[in-house]
Amino acid sequence: MPAEKQKLLYTGFEQGPIRPPSEAASLLIRVSRNCPWNHCTFCPVYKGAKFSLRPVDHVRMDVDTVAGHLAVIFKLAQEPKGLTQEALSKQMESLPPGERAAFAAAVNWYVNGMESIFLQDANSLVIKPQDLITLLRHIKNRFPWVKRITSYARSHTVARISDEHLEQMAQAGLNRIHIGMESGSDKVLEKVCKGTTKAQHIKAGQKVKAAGMELSEYVMPGLGGVELSREHALETADALNQIDPDFIRLRSLVVPPGAPLFDSFSSGMFAILPDVDVAREILLFLESLEGISSTVASDHILNLFEDVKGKLPQDKKAMTGIIRRFLDLPPQKRTVYQVGRRMGLFRSLDDIENPALASRAESVIKENNITPDNVDATLYELLSRFI
Repeated sequence: MPAEKQKLLYTGFEQGPIRPPSEAASLLIRVSRNCPWNHCTFCPVYKGAKFSLRPVDHVRMDVDTVAGHLAVIFKLAQEPKGLTQEALSKQMESLPPGERAAFAAAVNWYVNGMESIFLQDANSLVIKPQDLITLLRHIKNRFPWVKRITSYARSHTVARISDEHLEQMAQAGLNRIHIGMESGSDKVLEKVCKGTTKAQHIKAGQKVKAAGMELSEYVMPGLGGVELSREHALETADALNQIDPDFIRLRSLVVPPGAPLFDSFSSGMFAILPDVDVAREILLFLESLEGISSTVASDHILNLFEDVKGKLPQDKKAMTGIIRRFLDLPPQKRTVYQVGRRMGLFRSLDDIENPALASRAESVIKENNITPDNVDATLYELLSRFI
């Protein structure tokens, strides 16, 4: 068989490496492999990996495969003993190795309620609009009960899709788009090779909203470094004020080895903001959000403030109040919070008042000789290893 034809052979169900935290319960359907842009200097994912579109028929086969496994799971659930781990294990063992990933995905989706589907990888909207519409209709046909179908997309891509096609996608079932805005500052976007502009971010966001889809915009505190921190906060808030997305999700910058920005950081060309300055940047950013009704979420383990969340405008004072409280803490107590948060001990700023949790954080501080002067460097090394 010619090599060209062999590449098009269906090799089985696929899943990509990442999805948004808010899509943890979703069934992951891989439409494309890796990232079509893949130049962002802060991102280590997909580096060295080639982008490719999966044939539409292959994606349909993935959907059909999961549907077939679900039929078996539904049948097992109706047995007198119900859906037991023993029954699931027996079914898994009966499958050829190439079928097991799809069965595991079906089981995971079943136990999570089967309400949402996330299209992978980094930018599913890069495929031909009619192909995506065809896939969406097939998904809804096989899983008519699904409440939400979502995808990552780049602003550069969305801005070029016609309003008519976006509306057709929404009608076919695509009802939430996740866009990595990262920043609204053209200077920051250029420095990190984002491949888009503030104007494109605004245009894309407005187009998604006009099509009737929910919009999640991701913002990366600290991405401007020391030099562009203030501009990053103000320009990002200004862009979001013009979009009014449904969700604003905070993803604080951490630069692990493998990300191109790590070389700039290691050489001293890029200065990473200390936590205190990141807190000041987030405070300025939140204070500058005006006239919108977005929900702010801080739903990532790497964020300093998990409890900075709420609905604008009514929860703005409470959100900024948490950051002000942190900034008003004495340096040693701030260090306790930073360590407790990064070690997963604290879920909120109030946890610093919990004697048992604070004691555990203080033990880590003592064991590692952490001080207010070295806390950022020490924790950054730990976070980089975690990523």
